[in-house]
Amino acid sequence: MSDANAKLLHAVAQDPDDFAVQIADQIESFIVAVTEVAKGDEPDSAVPFLLLEVSQLLLAGGRLGAHEDIVPDERYEPDLGPEPDPDDLRQRFAVMLDPIDVYSEVFDPYEPRKAPVACRISDDLADVITDLRHGLAHYRAGRTSEALWWWQFSYFSNWGSTASACLRALQSLVAHVRLDQPLQELDGLDTDEDLGEEDLEKEAGKVMAEELAGPLGLRTVT
Repeated sequence: MSDANAKLLHAVAQDPDDFAVQIADQIESFIVAVTEVAKGDEPDSAVPFLLLEVSQLLLAGGRLGAHEDIVPDERYEPDLGPEPDPDDLRQRFAVMLDPIDVYSEVFDPYEPRKAPVACRISDDLADVITDLRHGLAHYRAGRTSEALWWWQFSYFSNWGSTASACLRALQSLVAHVRLDQPLQELDGLDTDEDLGEEDLEKEAGKVMAEELAGPLGLRTVT
């Protein structure tokens, strides 16, 4: 982030109690923190740190979700120009989190008899950051209502459910290790496959929790 953007985002003239300022600060903090984790300097603490960051982001999402509908000042969204490519971040997390990147998720818990689908934590983080960056670009350009509208809309349509699923996966990883429970690996499962619950069970291979204790930065299972 440039010095000019940093000054705009944290301008002294802005009221720190203002809803838009607080949401923007939370989103900016998440993007900065997760981007730092993706560099891989401290892989041993990556999962617990991501658990914390995604949890904090969803607080901002909850505030956006509980807020009344936000209407942008302009009828049509201004052109933001080219946006940053998230593929580098996606690939970094895919390498760092292998072989715990893939997990199963039910897309909509209110749709009956929906089979689990395969998802990736690395895809989730890249997709969430893409949505958040889009709104942040509006915010930095001074289009506060446009930014809030986008963050609220995309929270309901994409990044809210994506971050929630990612959080459940991260929490499950930490819980498996802390509770000394074996963790099954989706061995050979890919996100391009459309598998039902029985297929997911058949694909699940054996990975003991102690193999993940070190990479997760947690205690060794005895």
